[in-house]
Amino acid sequence: MLLVAWVSYRKSRGEVATRDGYFLAGRGLTAVFIAGSLLLTNLSAEQLVGLNGSAYGFNLSSMAWEVTAAISTICMAFIFLPRYLAGAFSTLPEFLNSRFDNDVRRLTVLLFMFGYGLVTIPSVLYSGSIAVLRLFDVPELFDLPYSQALTLTIVMIGSTGGLYAVFGGLKAVAVSDTLNGIGLLLVGFAVPLLGLAALGDGSVGDGLHIVANSHTEKLNAIGGPSDPTPFGTLFTGMIFANLFYWCTNQYVIQRTLAAKNLAEGQKGVLLSGFFKVLVPFIMMIPGVVAFHLYGPVGSEGGLPSIDLAYPQLVRDVLPTYAMGFFLAVLLGVVFSSFNSLLNSAATLFCLDIYLPLKERQGAPAVEDKQLVKVAKRASVVIALFSFVVAPMLQFAPEGLWQIIRIFTGFYNIPVIAIVIVGLFSRRVPALAAKLAIVFHVIAYGLLKFVFDDWVTIHFLHLYAILFVIEVAMMLVIGQLYPRDKAWSFERSDKLDLRSWRYAMPCALTLASSVTGLYLLFSPIGLVDGISVAFWPLILTLVGINILSWWNAGRQKFARTE
Repeated sequence: MLLVAWVSYRKSRGEVATRDGYFLAGRGLTAVFIAGSLLLTNLSAEQLVGLNGSAYGFNLSSMAWEVTAAISTICMAFIFLPRYLAGAFSTLPEFLNSRFDNDVRRLTVLLFMFGYGLVTIPSVLYSGSIAVLRLFDVPELFDLPYSQALTLTIVMIGSTGGLYAVFGGLKAVAVSDTLNGIGLLLVGFAVPLLGLAALGDGSVGDGLHIVANSHTEKLNAIGGPSDPTPFGTLFTGMIFANLFYWCTNQYVIQRTLAAKNLAEGQKGVLLSGFFKVLVPFIMMIPGVVAFHLYGPVGSEGGLPSIDLAYPQLVRDVLPTYAMGFFLAVLLGVVFSSFNSLLNSAATLFCLDIYLPLKERQGAPAVEDKQLVKVAKRASVVIALFSFVVAPMLQFAPEGLWQIIRIFTGFYNIPVIAIVIVGLFSRRVPALAAKLAIVFHVIAYGLLKFVFDDWVTIHFLHLYAILFVIEVAMMLVIGQLYPRDKAWSFERSDKLDLRSWRYAMPCALTLASSVTGLYLLFSPIGLVDGISVAFWPLILTLVGINILSWWNAGRQKFARTE
């Protein structure tokens, strides 16, 4: 942990004195740092425990949340990122201010800040602390009551992680994320391999044979109606939930807005998509191995809770001498999500609340040094506030976890709806975006809290229904009350906007990897044995990719000639 902190300090030293330096790493992030930071920002201790628990108790259907995100990274690389970088925007609300007006900007900032401050940041701290407590039994280790141990862990994790965001800005966050990401990949693959070796009496191959040939229903990613993630949701609300997260959520896209140029941004985003394809092997296969080692949940010899699958497997298979390294990686994962949220919340406050307020008051232009100082103070206040809120989650965890899951639905769908309409229409006015936001908050709240006994459809299907209604609403308003003047995109010359020449074949390979993964973990693949259709389909995907890369190489050679 000290090594990561030292390297992060060296890399970010002298680059946080300016506005772009503090909030956007000087607009100089390369593909490796973008991908590493996206990976660690997205993954959390909650996923390590939760996804493995889902695989242990059910099957691989929940991998949809991770694997299908790769498709959204393709959309980000080709549709959203070129437009964000062309306008040299620092935040998503800044783009919405350019497209609609300042009121839409304020509404989205309000949604983001409310969600980050009261729910997302405290829940990241809480879930990370719970994972540390479960894996290392902190109460017994320090002879403390559970509540005190939880609070101590929250403050320790928050204070350490906050140092990166407060003093190092986005550059320190990105560097630390990348280094911790390497550690996560090492540990992530070590745990399932060691688990397979334990299952196979010392042989990884024998362990794989057991997993692939017995209880193969655990390997099914095609979720049914009673599974955590029904397969049909992949084509409705899952699309929009992932588009929001990877293409419009400020704390995720901020490192892509800091790209050195469009080509580096596209490389980083697509590389993060390939990491998402690896998530089932790191965060779900260990849960399947735990099922074979311990038996079904609640059975004789089985674990009492599905959430204990990963912690128990780690304790049983990871060598004692590696536990310290594992703890450092686990804390790094928690630090990443926390400090990314903290940095993004401070960015939103400074650039979308503080600066516009000063401009409306007619104050002199705010110097970069003063703005960075305000950002640091805002980060400290937000961090301290989260220290107070996070421990409260222990008193009603089930109810609050449900609220956390539901709360995201209050702002993800209206944001992605107004961004898409804003990008692909010219006459839709600001009034339409405001009405869509207000309509969604009211309608979603009624459907989830008032009429939830009558409206029993899956919440992801509800996402899709509301998205369609809100887009249609905005387009109709655009026809009835169009803008006086068609909106035109104002390009900035700050960055090189030439696309990466291999972006298209790389995206095709990524989409093929997602398709191949679903073929593997389905009745066509490993479930009930490999079918006759499996290998022809896989070979077809391979052939398409060979042709795509060959064509890209031929075009490069022709341009050189």
